[in-house]
Amino acid sequence: MKSRLVITTIFLFTFFLSSRQCMGWGLTGHRVVAEIAERHLNKKARKAIRELMGAEPLAFWANWADFIKSDSSWRHAGKWHYVNIEGDLSREEFFTKLSSVKVENLYSQIRVLQSSLKDKNLAADQKVISLRFLIHLVGDLGQPLHVGREADQGGNKINVSWFGVSTNLHRVWDEHLVDFQQWSYTEYASVLNIASKEQVRLWQNTPLEECFYESYTLANKIYAFTPEKSRLWYDYNYLFVQDMNNQLLKSGVRLAKILNDIFG
Repeated sequence: MKSRLVITTIFLFTFFLSSRQCMGWGLTGHRVVAEIAERHLNKKARKAIRELMGAEPLAFWANWADFIKSDSSWRHAGKWHYVNIEGDLSREEFFTKLSSVKVENLYSQIRVLQSSLKDKNLAADQKVISLRFLIHLVGDLGQPLHVGREADQGGNKINVSWFGVSTNLHRVWDEHLVDFQQWSYTEYASVLNIASKEQVRLWQNTPLEECFYESYTLANKIYAFTPEKSRLWYDYNYLFVQDMNNQLLKSGVRLAKILNDIFG
């Protein structure tokens, strides 16, 4: 009995570490995005989602798409969480590249999920899975290094230190910057969710391709300011915290628009 408990503990610990290596925004960031989206749902969409998903808030499901990676039958979905595009392209070059990537990726899959959720003939259990993925992937879109470069795996191969602790650039943006703010996800959603109605309207009417270009542009800035072996400290937070906050907020209000269009 004791040996079984030890084996189970080791397995869970190993899964926890491996899953943290590939999460966009980490647990807190994804929940912030989902919580902001929930606060911008219209009544019809809120009711339809509750009937489909149950009483849990969107934030409850925000990280499901990362957790499901432990299931071997869902390994093929790993590539849905990002799109690789080489750096410093012009605007036109970027849009051409984004639309020409042949493998399944974050851009193609968000569009597939939107379409499938609008299909009235899709079974309810399949809609539930599609919605869980969509909640998460729209959050991934706002994390700029999910529109990063293949050579360094979106910053995963760029080794840096965060307040003296060895880590990598992707994880800094997934977790360290968000957690450094010391808010719970509901507190964070509240302090960010102060945009005017006009600003929300402008963000929600931004075409999907433009949303990708925004993240790509920020990714280029991050790469420029964070070379290999950078020692990141308070100044890095000062430099990028507003960019990060904007990405979290925009992702939340845009997710709400997508869901309102599907279910509202």
